[in-house]
Amino acid sequence: MTDPHLTILYRGPLASCDYDCPYCPFAKRRDTTAQLRADRAALDRFTGWARAERAGRLSLLFTPWGEGLVRSWYREALVGLSHEAHIDRVAIQTNLSCRVEWLADADLDTLALWCTYHPGQTAPERFLAKTRRLAELGVRFSVGVVGLPEHLPHARRLRAELPDHVYLWVNAAEGHEYADEEAARWTALDPLFPFSLHPHRSAGRPCRTGSTVISVDGEGTVRRCHFVRTELGNLYDGSYRAALAPRPCPLAVCDCHIGYVHLETLPLYDVFAGGVLERIPAAPVPAPGSSLTLSSPQSIDPAHR
Repeated sequence: MTDPHLTILYRGPLASCDYDCPYCPFAKRRDTTAQLRADRAALDRFTGWARAERAGRLSLLFTPWGEGLVRSWYREALVGLSHEAHIDRVAIQTNLSCRVEWLADADLDTLALWCTYHPGQTAPERFLAKTRRLAELGVRFSVGVVGLPEHLPHARRLRAELPDHVYLWVNAAEGHEYADEEAARWTALDPLFPFSLHPHRSAGRPCRTGSTVISVDGEGTVRRCHFVRTELGNLYDGSYRAALAPRPCPLAVCDCHIGYVHLETLPLYDVFAGGVLERIPAAPVPAPGSSLTLSSPQSIDPAHR
């Protein structure tokens, strides 16, 4: 049975990016003209479906392998979708290398950005200038970095210069081992960093994916999430609808925010209420060591060490 509210993570074939971060887990390529046309056609098809869908309310997060906002069709799609009354949220993950004035045409009660700063790829002054402009425009956005040791000074500068209301998140670097002292330094910047520090046990545990959250690719193939390859049907012929149902996670662990945020065993839907897709907490997160810290053993899922 179709849920009255459906969250969709869309990832089309786009893989080209204007950055070449050495720590990026995404496969990168230089898209040909034909590949870019195919990506645009896939996005247009998805956007058309989302604008016409009337089975329930939608929230949409675009998670491209490459950088979407340097492509006009992603900017146009976000603006158009933001004005649809049945769409509660439309957000995208971005390195913020694009111009930002186009956002003035969007419904900023609906559109939001998940921004990542990549040291070495752009000057911090340039990135921070764009965040200031986002704030002036009234855009909802979060900013984050990958928690590598050499990124710590950059993260501290971001926290010092970003508006106080902008959440600065930190992703634990894949394959990097964090001593307690180093983890504490990152947690001082992002009190929610412990959620990223270790994979979360997920096998057999309830997860919203496959029920109220789905993943869709450029062909319209529906899966429960980006990390479980089992197909649930196709978006465009409606065959996925019959497969929507609560189901436990089949994987041993979940170690990516866009996956584990949907685990029902974690409190993150409460933490990010109203801002799950753009990674914006509902209220300022408590300081580390406070009696309400969200990284306490009572809140955080035990994970492999």
